[in-house]
Amino acid sequence: MAYLLKGAHVVDPQVSLDGIYDVLIDEGSITEVGKDLSAPASAEVIDASGKYLVPGLVDMHVHFRDPGFEYKETIATGSRAAAHGGFTDVATMPNTDPVTDTGAEIRYQIDRGQAAGLVHIRPIGALTRQEKGEALSEIGDMVLEGACAFSDDGHGVQSAGMMRTCMEYVSQFDRVAIAHCEVESLTANGVINEGCASTRLGMFGWPALGEELEIIRDIELCRLTGCPLHVAHISTAKGLAYVREAKREGLPVTCEVTPHHLFLCEDDITNDYNTNLKMNPPLRLASDAAALREGICDGTIDCVVTDHAPHAAHEKQCEWEIAFFGTIGLETSLPLMLTKLVLPKKMSWSRLVECMAVSPRRILRLEPVKIERGSAADLTLIDPAAPVDVTPDYFESKSKNSAFLGAKLTGAASDVFMDGKRTLASGVVA
Repeated sequence: MAYLLKGAHVVDPQVSLDGIYDVLIDEGSITEVGKDLSAPASAEVIDASGKYLVPGLVDMHVHFRDPGFEYKETIATGSRAAAHGGFTDVATMPNTDPVTDTGAEIRYQIDRGQAAGLVHIRPIGALTRQEKGEALSEIGDMVLEGACAFSDDGHGVQSAGMMRTCMEYVSQFDRVAIAHCEVESLTANGVINEGCASTRLGMFGWPALGEELEIIRDIELCRLTGCPLHVAHISTAKGLAYVREAKREGLPVTCEVTPHHLFLCEDDITNDYNTNLKMNPPLRLASDAAALREGICDGTIDCVVTDHAPHAAHEKQCEWEIAFFGTIGLETSLPLMLTKLVLPKKMSWSRLVECMAVSPRRILRLEPVKIERGSAADLTLIDPAAPVDVTPDYFESKSKNSAFLGAKLTGAASDVFMDGKRTLASGVVA
């Protein structure tokens, strides 16, 4: 199917585009970009006036729970949530059951993603077998099957020696090691940020130092091994300062941030004990969130991710101490970035494209997607005026545990094209 998108405000800093253009899509690729294009007889014309067309959004940190925990999410339902949120690519974390630590599990996820046919599934393999931090996983085998990166997300690799071995091995395959930075001897039993919140609510605290120490360690291991390091879901100002200094030194270090760490903090956790606000790492200080917002706008933080973590209702509707960690985020990420940063002009549209489309592809060694002739037609069309009421009915995800339930946001994806296939049409998943 061919499509002609008429009058879109095209933003792609990779090819210096920021203006009104028509874009023609045919047979899975972009065939023409220009002014006043004529539609071939076979093309469906889409009026894109007033909307922004950008390279397809990428979320490089999601949990689709498949295989093993399909009661929370499946690759099919997660793909629907991703398309609804405006994404063309998602990178799935390996803490499934069985853990994604061999080529067979990588192939399973890719095959399931192709069957769903809504987004590109980019599996991330485990660094160590069963994510136990004791022995290398089958890294070479997973690379051959299509693993885009490696991580023991959900756990920090506790042994510095083991992490060094992992990084030395991963570096041979031109892949990045994604570090979940957590010193478990410091964070044990913690369920909330250590400080005022833990004292006020009478719960075991999770100190920021438990994250920051491992960021320092892994940066030094990056220096030693030369392996590209990506710091997952950074949450503290001090941790960000360490990354900023590593970048100044020219080390191959990148990092990501979630919308919940950008726009929420420990002060949002009230006596209602809303367990949708329990996540790993926990919500930090308001000053940390402010530093992270500055970091994503100035480019120190490379990309926005959701850490989409679906859970069943009974895993959240319980006492805080035993509730599962995590919040869903695929369907609120873009609306939050638009509402909180882009529309108030704190972030440019070009910077949004960099941190939600360009940088994630670069970090994961994916083929660039550019709005130019010959590029893959992986595109996101955004309506900046679309109202978004965050209610349980809004979500395509199988789970509804959003930290932003009740929010009223502005701006969302209206259409998504994946390899030229229209997977989201006027806000409705195909």
